[in-house]
Amino acid sequence: MEFPLPVLMMVSAGNMGNVGTYEVYLNRSGINSIDPPREQLVAETGGSLGIRFLNRGAPIHITITSSNAGTYSDFFHENMYVVDESVLTIPIRKETQEGHFDLEIISGYGVMKSQIHVNVVQPHDIRPLVPEEFPLQPVARGRPHLLMIMMGIALVLYSTWFYTNIEFLNIASFITLIIGALYTWYRQQ
Repeated sequence: MEFPLPVLMMVSAGNMGNVGTYEVYLNRSGINSIDPPREQLVAETGGSLGIRFLNRGAPIHITITSSNAGTYSDFFHENMYVVDESVLTIPIRKETQEGHFDLEIISGYGVMKSQIHVNVVQPHDIRPLVPEEFPLQPVARGRPHLLMIMMGIALVLYSTWFYTNIEFLNIASFITLIIGALYTWYRQQ
């Protein structure tokens, strides 16, 4: 079933995942400036190419066009008014072969123009192996840490002092905390 171009072309504001999404900065280095992504744009066949336009100045009108994308996508032309951030998603046909096409971004009613080269590849070509990520903090194993035990003992002593008003328990809870902290500190060295 073939859908018309407006159904396939999705222009929205908001966040997309970073996978397959590239950022183009507008008005960052000057009025009507277009700063394309530094990395090479790659799109999978059967997938989509997401381009996030991030405006760093006054609202801007841009035109995105491609004269040679007909082999890879139904995309031809799009006008956008970008206040803060907008996302353009270009669907790539499933049955297309590998190749490339160019996107032209025009701002300032033709004053500034930038061209972006997009490579179209088969899905297996751009999926890198993801290394196993280790947790940011080590997982606690074994018996509780001595400092935690000392803190528990100090809490019991302090709570008992709070209800009985025996001054020795208040001092003992404070000394217990200091001993636990010092033991932990000197144990690291």
